[in-house]
Amino acid sequence: MTTTWGKRQSERGPGLVLGLLLGGTGQTKKPGTNGPTDNLLDIDAYIEQAQQAERGKIHTIFLADALVTSDTAPKPGLEPVTMLSALATRTSHIGLIASISTSFTEPYNLARQVLSLDHISRGRAGWNLVTSSAGEKNFGKPLPAHDDRYAVAEEFAGVVQALWESWEPDAVSYDDRGRQAVDARKVRRIDWNSKHFQVQGPLNVSRSPQDRPILAQAGSSDEGRQLGARIADVIFTTGLTEVEPSVQIYRDFKKRAEAFGRSPDSLKILPGVAPVIGSSDAEAQRYWRDVMEEIDFEEGRKSLAGQFGGIDFEGLDLDAVIPLDELPQTAEVQGRRSRFGVFRNLIESGKVRTVRDLIIYHSSGAGHWFPIGSVENVADQLQERYERGATDGFNFLAFSLKYEPGLSAITDHLIPELQRRGIFHNDYQHETLRHNLGVA
Repeated sequence: MTTTWGKRQSERGPGLVLGLLLGGTGQTKKPGTNGPTDNLLDIDAYIEQAQQAERGKIHTIFLADALVTSDTAPKPGLEPVTMLSALATRTSHIGLIASISTSFTEPYNLARQVLSLDHISRGRAGWNLVTSSAGEKNFGKPLPAHDDRYAVAEEFAGVVQALWESWEPDAVSYDDRGRQAVDARKVRRIDWNSKHFQVQGPLNVSRSPQDRPILAQAGSSDEGRQLGARIADVIFTTGLTEVEPSVQIYRDFKKRAEAFGRSPDSLKILPGVAPVIGSSDAEAQRYWRDVMEEIDFEEGRKSLAGQFGGIDFEGLDLDAVIPLDELPQTAEVQGRRSRFGVFRNLIESGKVRTVRDLIIYHSSGAGHWFPIGSVENVADQLQERYERGATDGFNFLAFSLKYEPGLSAITDHLIPELQRRGIFHNDYQHETLRHNLGVA
């Protein structure tokens, strides 16, 4: 039997779902210029990015977060829900998804924050569920092992969803003079009692304009896949260099969702992609080389430690072959296991041999796929993956904003080409993010 998710693009829905991961240091466009800014506190830069993405009809913004900063090279930043609340007042259609860790917050606080953002944006908010591999010293809480973090996260998500549903859709009404009435019979306690959480509820924020905010999930380890397939609307997964492994990941998520009694169409798989786009292949290659020339390889060494289970690259020559036998097996990693697995696979395959290669791959797309080419060339590659059943869409990474054309290469050139091919929508069709994603 042919499943819906196994059909070609022409048979399986309105087209690609596209997201944008907003930038970090050196990847946030400075308003009124063609260059990046390092000021991660500049809300005007984020507003301009969000508005440009909305003009390009991108479905949603994803906002990453880091709860800790480097002791040796600290960098400031903004808290995600606070920042997206500011963007909500300056946009009208694009979705706003915040990464919030289940490791160092409480379900009631998170449910309240995200649902408040959902009301502020009139139904465009979402939560990207992540667990943390660091931060225990700042929050004064022990950090569980990898598998235990996901067990806690699943309970956590259950509490949040129950709180979001603790008000019936018609619990609040208004008369013709705007006076509010709340039917207390339609607001209920949740009385959640599990291994890690005891929460009474109800929430003190009423039902979402989109029934409940979008729930995204970004882990691709086995535990992460199980959690995402059970509860998520959107999966932000690693965009692999090769097509066939991407097809296998896509099918695995959809089969897991079916095993939980869900429709495969209720789960959108969005691998990360960091395209470098030019008017020709040669120009795109030049853009990429220009960015590579700016890499601080010594700083790059330091950033690798968090991805590689604490392996110290300081003593290795940049052009030394990476000692694979000194790297832990993926299943042994307690930190960012799925991301470590991507890089280990690149090393095992021979695509990455030296420390220099590894830093270049990490700088280009943090382990994600980074196609380089003309508008038509990149569009061909995205379309191939979509029609091969490797994805429901893509999440553009912040690296896409780092080279000369920046976000404009996507919104002003790539997206019109995808629209011309009939695989991306020409405008938002609905008021809420849930409906625009097709997971209502």
